[in-house]
Amino acid sequence: MKRRTFLQALNLGIASATLYHGVGNAMSLTAILGGSLPDRELSYHRIQEIKYSTVQMKYPRLVGKNARLNLHGYGPNVEICAIKTDKGAMGWASLRGSRKDAEQIEVELIGKKVSELFASNFGTLNDRYIAFDIALHDLAGVILQKPVYELLGRKKPYTTDYYSGMIYFDDLEPSEKPSGIARILEECRYDYEVGYRQFKLKIGRGHKWMPFKEGLQRDIDVTNAVANAFPDCGILVDGNNGFTADQFIQYLKGIPSVNLFWIEEPFHETVSDYEKLRNYIKTAGIGTLLADGEADPDPVLLKELFEKKLLDVHLTDIEGLGFTNWRGLMPELKKLGVQASPHAWGSLLKSYYTAHLAGGLGNTVTIEGVTSTSEEVDLSGYKIQDGKLIPSPAAGFGMPLLKKI
Repeated sequence: MKRRTFLQALNLGIASATLYHGVGNAMSLTAILGGSLPDRELSYHRIQEIKYSTVQMKYPRLVGKNARLNLHGYGPNVEICAIKTDKGAMGWASLRGSRKDAEQIEVELIGKKVSELFASNFGTLNDRYIAFDIALHDLAGVILQKPVYELLGRKKPYTTDYYSGMIYFDDLEPSEKPSGIARILEECRYDYEVGYRQFKLKIGRGHKWMPFKEGLQRDIDVTNAVANAFPDCGILVDGNNGFTADQFIQYLKGIPSVNLFWIEEPFHETVSDYEKLRNYIKTAGIGTLLADGEADPDPVLLKELFEKKLLDVHLTDIEGLGFTNWRGLMPELKKLGVQASPHAWGSLLKSYYTAHLAGGLGNTVTIEGVTSTSEEVDLSGYKIQDGKLIPSPAAGFGMPLLKKI
């Protein structure tokens, strides 16, 4: 979904019509930014060049199936762009969308002052340039010598919990000789040593990969086994829309002693199904958060679910919605009493972008971790401490490229 459509439909007080679309709207932009002038230092830099490449991210293990999708592999090759200025500054990040789409509009950026494209207290000023949104945040941080979370208003970042999002149906692999629950526990031990103190378990084996009754029992057994083996860790579960409401309640009845941190996407969201689930967990005395909005989000329906207090956590992807849009959305979520946890699966880069969003704005209940290494990016500026993700204090997102592009 394009960000303009999303924001207008969500109707949380953020209208894309307020974004800068040229000289004629400059006065309204000044009003939006509280009367402030563009960052003077940004105005000294003009965009000289935009280059494209990829960076390879490597998972520590094969990531298997979830309720709907087959094997997820060993890590993505992420498309990136690097934006250079005439003063020698360079910012880079994942592309939002395809390289082909970005290349069609890059000529419009060449020669422009950075301050014509970006304001540190707002973000990217023209929604047409959202492909470069995250890279512009990195570039502004580099020019101003501030980490992105400081651009968002915090000299000392908020920190929050950090969960492993890599516990898939690896008990079913290899298909010719499945390794069973022991494999899941082995992966949790590995992730525990990495520093995680929350595990998100994929469930819904009976949707596609096993007979329902057998798959449901395996989901129950995995959840109980991990909770028993790691009593000091939070347990999150993600059904990837693989259940009906009644089926998911059957699952909950099988884990009565597990104190779930959250339930994510148990079924495709509807008011009636979430009313049924909310009523059940209230009656059963289950204290857990309900999180949704990742897969094909219907913004009008999501708004209704949040207003009715049927959902607690907003999950739309950090890149899919866009970093600037998340900056605008966060205060509106606070007004509704809704917490955030932008979807970050696939790329550790997205986890680290989210760390800066959370670091600057707060209101983020936990961050999705995608353990990875890379020979092409210096990831060493980020730390896990007491189960929380600490963003890099270096300029921009603090992830120097180790490859020339």
